[in-house]
Order: sequence, then structure tokens, then C-alpha cells
Amino acid sequence: MSFLDLDEWLFDLAAAVDVVYSPIADVKIYPENVDICLVEGAVANEENLEIAKIVRKNTKTVVSFGDCAVTANVPGMRNMLDSSGTVLERSYLELGDTTPQLPYEPGIVPELLDRVLPLHQAIEVDYFMPGCPPDAPRIKAFIEALLAGHAPELVRETIKFG
Repeated sequence: MSFLDLDEWLFDLAAAVDVVYSPIADVKIYPENVDICLVEGAVANEENLEIAKIVRKNTKTVVSFGDCAVTANVPGMRNMLDSSGTVLERSYLELGDTTPQLPYEPGIVPELLDRVLPLHQAIEVDYFMPGCPPDAPRIKAFIEALLAGHAPELVRETIKFG
């Protein structure tokens, strides 16, 4: 939502970039030779890990975007429990409704990792943009710097978590 708060600047951005992969685009395969990728969310399951590795392999600049990607944030709270099995049992069996069962469908329901990882623990990350979510002015300044070929400046006053 914070990205959408960029308002009219999104038209300028659209003129300067080609969006080749996105959660809202109907693209099934991550392309090769991507210049910049903003990755949001923690790495919580096998599918997240696989996609993260593909993103790293095919992208020049990877940005860990938002607190969940930077620190694992709220999804990482399940790391306080013993394992992913504990989470699944509590959620689906103990608190299950009339037909408690564990979700399992190979190829459809990805296996949870035992620990939720921030993105940089799964792949090499070039830049970090904390915030839950990062605010629009910081997103704009960050992207403008990247598009101009400069390293984004993250000064202490603009780095905020939560």
C-alpha cells in the first residue's frame, strides 16, 4: 500500500522501467537479466526459498524490502516454537474445526521451513529497506537513486523499523 502512496510518481516510474515480475502480474516464471528486484516478506517455506534463489541468480540488484524481509518480523515469531511441526499441529489439529487435518498436497502446499529466515539469511542481498512498510518518500528516494546508478543513501533518520 505504501508503494501505491507514490501517487503520480508511479506514472514517471512506469515510463522508466519494465515490470517483469510481480505478485499481481500473471507471470509464472521469474525472468533472466533483471536489473532490480524489491523482495518483500520473510522466507518461511520451501517455495519462498526456491524463488529467492532464482531471484538472486537472475537479478543484478536485490533489495530486502520491508521489515519482514529485513528481519523476518512477525512471521519470524514462530521461531520461538520448537519447529514448523509445532505450529502446524497447533493451528490445524488442536484448533481445527470439525475435520482437523494437516495441510498436505505436494506441489500445491509448500513445506514450511523449520525456521523463518530474513531474506539475507537465504540469499545475498545488496540493499536493505526497513519499515513496516517503508514510507512512500523513502521508497521514492531509494528507487530514484538505484535508477540513477547511485547507491541509495540510508541515513539514520530514515531507517525506521515497525
